[in-house]
Amino acid sequence: MKKETVAIHGGYDTDPTTKAVAVPIYQTVAYEFDSADHGAALFNLEVAGNRYSRISNPTVAVLERRIAALEGGAEALCVASGQAALNYAVLNVVAMGTNIVSVPQLYGTTYTLFAHLLPSQGVNVHFGESDQPDAIEKLIDEGTRAVFCESVGNPAGNICDVEALAVVAARHGIPLIVDNTVATPILLRPIDYGADIVVHSLTKFMGGHGTTLGGAIVDSGRFPWRENARRFPMFSEPDLSYHGLTYTEHFGDVAYIARCRSVYQRTTGAVLSPLSAFLLLQGIETVALRVERHVENARRVAEFLAHDPRVEWVNYTGFADNPYHTLACKYLGGKACSLLTFGVAGGLEGAKSFYDALKMFKRLVNMGDAKSLACHPASTTHRQMSAQEQAKAGVRPEMIRLSVGIEHIDDILADLDQALGAARAQRSALLAAE
Repeated sequence: MKKETVAIHGGYDTDPTTKAVAVPIYQTVAYEFDSADHGAALFNLEVAGNRYSRISNPTVAVLERRIAALEGGAEALCVASGQAALNYAVLNVVAMGTNIVSVPQLYGTTYTLFAHLLPSQGVNVHFGESDQPDAIEKLIDEGTRAVFCESVGNPAGNICDVEALAVVAARHGIPLIVDNTVATPILLRPIDYGADIVVHSLTKFMGGHGTTLGGAIVDSGRFPWRENARRFPMFSEPDLSYHGLTYTEHFGDVAYIARCRSVYQRTTGAVLSPLSAFLLLQGIETVALRVERHVENARRVAEFLAHDPRVEWVNYTGFADNPYHTLACKYLGGKACSLLTFGVAGGLEGAKSFYDALKMFKRLVNMGDAKSLACHPASTTHRQMSAQEQAKAGVRPEMIRLSVGIEHIDDILADLDQALGAARAQRSALLAAE
């Protein structure tokens, strides 16, 4: 394929017209060089341009630029899934014998990565007793290379004090990595509060239609890698795999993303396809409007559930008595995300009966779809965890996680009402039979 006309530098398209025109899909594996010297310069990272789609692609580059702009970051890298983004984001700052410190409220697969896979590779993860900054800070030691949190926990629904955690991380010369999948940059931009790295599962609210896997890593461009070279020599010392290139010298403020792209994406290949990038770009065009409707529908659902005797409890940060309401006011503008949890009367069996009776809500483990989705975490996303581990992550047997969609609110509430009725009827039948 001939070299495209849109110049690429570190994953960005530098043609401002891409904001105003349709984005073409560059569905190609490799790019033609002008000459042997041109190819050598590209592989030496001496000039801007594309050489192989495992490293960069023009369509993916447009997506990267827009994600970075939405989050207020300096640069972004888009990869095949949210889990790939999280894995790369952490691997880029650690080495064997080091560790990261994480809040305990995590998505189930993130917990598996942190509790099992990373330790098997020589990188430990210390989990705080809570998401409070003091609980995190007391676990930081000389081997710590990052602090991690989810801005809004999935499925716990907790809101982390990003600004306070950023202060803790900065005090120890390590970056704060924030998973902002649930909140999205429409409700919260962690970089504005001091976060250094932001990750996303674009599969969720950003894509918005449940059709396409994708992940993103956003670099704030603000972490002082040079000043913390003792902890992070990989950025400030020559990389022998690139002819002695030093990332901080060559790429300046975006050394983090440059190394993530050149070392991890290039060599392990969790690449986002151009077609997937195109589909995600279509979703991002409507994310602001969708989030507005998601938030309003979730408020109506939470109010309905809170007044229903068939429901034992509702965890919704929009309520004034919720322990995270103050943080919701600070970080989410007083709003609450459309991800919420509640407990069905009747414990585990009651929750399962409710779940099985849903009709309009889709029973699956995704979230952030335009459609309303329901999940029973104890049976699915957190199934591999012990009861004690589930409890620490905020998962209870009777818990149902809802990702409230953008359908008409009357239809949403009608489905919840009939499913609660079916669960109560089944419970009554079982009690009568005993």
